[in-house]
Amino acid sequence: MGLNRFDERVAVITGAGGGLGKAYALLLASRGAKVVVNDLGGSFDGSGSDSTPAQQVVDEIKSAGGEAIASYDSVADYESAQKIIDTALNTYGKVDILINNAGILRDKSLVKMELEDYRMIMSVHLDGTFFCTKAAFPSMKEQKYGRIVSTASAAGLYGNFGQTNYGAAKMGITGFMNCVAQEGGRYNINANTIVPTAGTRLTFTVMPEDVISKVKPEYVAPMVAWLCSESCAESGKIFSAGAGYFARAAMVEGDGVTFGVDKEITIEMLVDKMDQIKSLDNAREYSSAMEQAGTVLSKMSSE
Repeated sequence: MGLNRFDERVAVITGAGGGLGKAYALLLASRGAKVVVNDLGGSFDGSGSDSTPAQQVVDEIKSAGGEAIASYDSVADYESAQKIIDTALNTYGKVDILINNAGILRDKSLVKMELEDYRMIMSVHLDGTFFCTKAAFPSMKEQKYGRIVSTASAAGLYGNFGQTNYGAAKMGITGFMNCVAQEGGRYNINANTIVPTAGTRLTFTVMPEDVISKVKPEYVAPMVAWLCSESCAESGKIFSAGAGYFARAAMVEGDGVTFGVDKEITIEMLVDKMDQIKSLDNAREYSSAMEQAGTVLSKMSSE
């Protein structure tokens, strides 16, 4: 297999009937991957279904000489998500790559948001990512190879007005991928998170039309393809991509302040040291929760 080629690799891409997912599917297929193009074909708010979008992408891949098969199952139910993965296993015998990309939007301010708006977003984004990953993981574990890329958002990392449901789901996906990376490490399964900026049917609600027309999904696809490649050794990382911009994002923790635990710690003590507590000078990135906890305990014992 050549560098950054995907010959004989099998990729499952959810939400691949348009936008980002379609761009991922076309790029991987052009580099030799066999692709399961999954898309329920519903509207941007999750209502309805239509087999046309997924089939059109399959037809486009095949017309270019690639291999692909359509899946119209929903990610939001575990049995249905299992069928998506089974499509790859039954058709191609394995699954090497999973890109969790399916998503919807139901934007409203917190006060106006109905519970169903919250639950539906969590179901498609967070539950759907969990279901598809859980379904694919055993096969990847058995073959000791896998690449998983899941979709987060700047709304999750940094917040955005009117997207409390979406932001919560996307930040949950980031934490989920960090944990999957821990479990997958010994089996050569990498799990990473992509934070895309692209003009799609979802972003038209939060981006000006003139911006959307210039921010193409194709500008995100190369980063996602690299994360899916055999040559990529990164795992448990967050990458941003869009409009020609590529960067890594990270959770970091400052040096902070340590007080002795042999006496009372008061609010006033914290207030007095708040500038130091808030400082991110010499901030550190941790590879796991256990590493962070170890640092906390080591500081306690040193005081």
